[in-house]
Amino acid sequence: MGHPSATVLLCQLGLSTAIQWLGLTESGSGVSWNESQHCRLLVPEQLQLCRRNLEVMPSIVRAARHTQALCQQSFADMRWNCSSIRRAPRFGPDLLKGTREAAFVYALAAATIAHGIARACASGELPLCSCGPGPPGDPGPGGRWGGCGDNLSYGLQLGAAFADSSSRSGKLGTHGRKAMNLHNSAVGRTVLSDSLDTKCKCHGVSGSCSVKTCWKGLSSLDEIASDLKSKYLAAIKVSHRLVGPRKQLIAKDMDARPVTETDLVYLINSPDYCTPNLQLGSLGTQDRQCNKSSVGSASCALLCCGRGYNTYTEEVEERCHCRYRWCCSVVCRSCRRRVERHVCK
Repeated sequence: MGHPSATVLLCQLGLSTAIQWLGLTESGSGVSWNESQHCRLLVPEQLQLCRRNLEVMPSIVRAARHTQALCQQSFADMRWNCSSIRRAPRFGPDLLKGTREAAFVYALAAATIAHGIARACASGELPLCSCGPGPPGDPGPGGRWGGCGDNLSYGLQLGAAFADSSSRSGKLGTHGRKAMNLHNSAVGRTVLSDSLDTKCKCHGVSGSCSVKTCWKGLSSLDEIASDLKSKYLAAIKVSHRLVGPRKQLIAKDMDARPVTETDLVYLINSPDYCTPNLQLGSLGTQDRQCNKSSVGSASCALLCCGRGYNTYTEEVEERCHCRYRWCCSVVCRSCRRRVERHVCK
């Protein structure tokens, strides 16, 4: 099936939400971006940024793809498994109404777009930026700054300008939801910034590491997503209300800890996602594969919401009886075996 036309995507992207740029996965990262055709796929607040920064758009398309994949990977064993993100930009209520799930997606999207731009600078893909600056001083005994570090500052600057532009415009959603989205996007960038660490490569005879070349590099997106998943599980329900002269996001439960710049926040409770309910954005867990022996979120007890499960067996083919052949390959046979599967009723 071919890509949707610019007109169709433009209509879809007209469904206003600040993360609808995740729908750019439909346009492809391999295309050559041009101002008149591809920038029109974006909401007005991002249009000028696109026209001024055409060379960065393939990085943003890749960030959209990574965000979708990482979200589904992070929640694969939970009732809400992020499958709805594949409908971008036609999101459902699970990602439109200030839920805990929306908090995670906004944070992940913000971190991923900044990460992608920072890495694109370091790889030489973007002409307007280059390697991240090496910090003052030396990296430790036998170390020297070199290589090409990820350009975090440029990634944060341009990533925030793109991802947050529609939330700051005053046109999308309620003030409380916009404040929530901006807060969670900032949390994503904070987690990304905190991941910047010194990485070194050893030089010297026989791997002695007498000399090290070091640079500043970001953690992998898998690690960033894992950190944000932990924050999702500990997210704080808030309300948007006046504190002194301006409105702030304040914990709804007076016994809850105060909201900090590293906490994900949400405005409304999520459904339990056990049964289909389009009004709530729940797809249900019927026909989801569960783990009979697990006691975690993937267990049949939790994933099937007490409805029970069906068991069936299937035959799978896999490599077996592998042996090393000199030199230098591994030779395996192909074996078939029957495995037991469990599926929620």
